[in-house]
Amino acid sequence: MLTLISHPLCPYMQRAAIALAEKGLPFLRRDIDLAAKPDWFLAVSPLGKTPVLLADQDPIFESAVILEYLEETSPNPLHPAHPLQRARARGWIEYASACLNDLAALYSADAATFPAKRAALTTRLPRLEAEVQAPFFAGDFSLVDAAFAPVFRYFQVFEALGLPNPMPDTPNLALWRQKLAQRPSVAGTVGVDYAARLAAFLRARSSHLGDLARGLENR
Repeated sequence: MLTLISHPLCPYMQRAAIALAEKGLPFLRRDIDLAAKPDWFLAVSPLGKTPVLLADQDPIFESAVILEYLEETSPNPLHPAHPLQRARARGWIEYASACLNDLAALYSADAATFPAKRAALTTRLPRLEAEVQAPFFAGDFSLVDAAFAPVFRYFQVFEALGLPNPMPDTPNLALWRQKLAQRPSVAGTVGVDYAARLAAFLRARSSHLGDLARGLENR
């Protein structure tokens, strides 16, 4: 029995849920309130972070570790067979994590630091354009795609809200984003209220992006 513990907005949870769906593995979802973490969660999450995967009640924490565990213990591999290509994929998964860190810095930035935080993303993302082998990152769907899908989902909400979007308009990334959004495992990872939840989260931030989101809501 697999149980995925997380929060509805956690992008790292999405990676694990996408991999589970791609592999056809049944699992339970258990969401927690990150502002009031229950004691039972802290007992299974040494870092106090989500997601945590319970495999027969044994906790596995950190999304990259969860992905590797699923690769080692289940069929339908999402990593390349060749060791060098697997190493390359793991590197790009870390790159996706860096993009998520940049996004967190962006939505937390005040007006003075916002341009620099946005520039960090607009500098990092174009590096991917030459790496993508359509329709997905390496042609076939892989764990790299599972890692980047939550990154692109942020931009979809930014666009819908009319917020500044640091996503470059480049052909390979545009096609990649489109194919990921259409993938059932990606689309089904979050609830139908995800965009509304993320919008509410952004509006509640004491940040420049939060100010912009509140201003657009009040138009």
